[in-house]
Amino acid sequence: MATNHKKITKAVIPVAGLGTRFFPATKAVAKEMLPIVDKPCVQYLVEECVKSGIKEIIFIISKEKPSIKKHFQTNEKLSKLLKEKNKKEELKTLKELDKLAKFYYVFQDKPLGDGHAILCAKKLVKNEPFAVLFGDDIWDSKTPAILQLIQQYNKYHSPILALEKIPKTDTKKYGIVDVKSTKGRLSELKNLIEKPDPKNSPSDLAVTGKYIITPELLKDLEKATSATTDKEIRLIDGMRKHIKTNPIYGYEIEGIRFDTGDKLGYLKAVTHFALKNPSLGKDFKTYIKSLDL
Repeated sequence: MATNHKKITKAVIPVAGLGTRFFPATKAVAKEMLPIVDKPCVQYLVEECVKSGIKEIIFIISKEKPSIKKHFQTNEKLSKLLKEKNKKEELKTLKELDKLAKFYYVFQDKPLGDGHAILCAKKLVKNEPFAVLFGDDIWDSKTPAILQLIQQYNKYHSPILALEKIPKTDTKKYGIVDVKSTKGRLSELKNLIEKPDPKNSPSDLAVTGKYIITPELLKDLEKATSATTDKEIRLIDGMRKHIKTNPIYGYEIEGIRFDTGDKLGYLKAVTHFALKNPSLGKDFKTYIKSLDL
């Protein structure tokens, strides 16, 4: 069990991927900057972090796509323009965006895997436990998804990852957990299997893109790099190494998950949040009902 019980105040958000499934829209714009109604996908993740008590957010980004950094940087010129035009609501939104959290940016020069992206933040996370949120997973939940993991971490002080129950036929699309024991929504894990065939899958619990990483797991991730044959460093390899001597837990998140890295999942997210939007929901629902499909 981890011995470092510091409070989680930092999050790492890897967003350096190419976003090829959304080409050509992502040729010049980061996939995570695609809007869900009036906010980019990545802002939903940042707001989730802030609501969960996280104060510092470390983006792992690509030099070719500076749009994420620009979005969260203070823009004095825009602020001045909004004041001159008396755009009070827009100015309020801009100021709120500026004060969300303390942001850091680390460049990942080559796409060397999700584990490599996390290791890029090593100097900034220091010897502390931290949250990881991948850009494709957005949850609509009463309690923020990452906060649900933090609450479990505060009890067990071990790495914990977000789980979702999926149809058994879809196991070949996900990392799947092999469970040692279960208590409610919490499971202690025996192993992690990458995209198993449904016939051989040990469970229907899929790993989704949110984690609590401990310093001990980060060390095992560094040691696990030589295990790969394609030069990519994968988080799952570090977890497999760690689980041999230390507990890792999974928690089945309460809420609705959207995979915004998938075209259909992205459209579902846009529709869901548009229907919930106070100024758009009623008219949008009327429009959907009027469609003759």
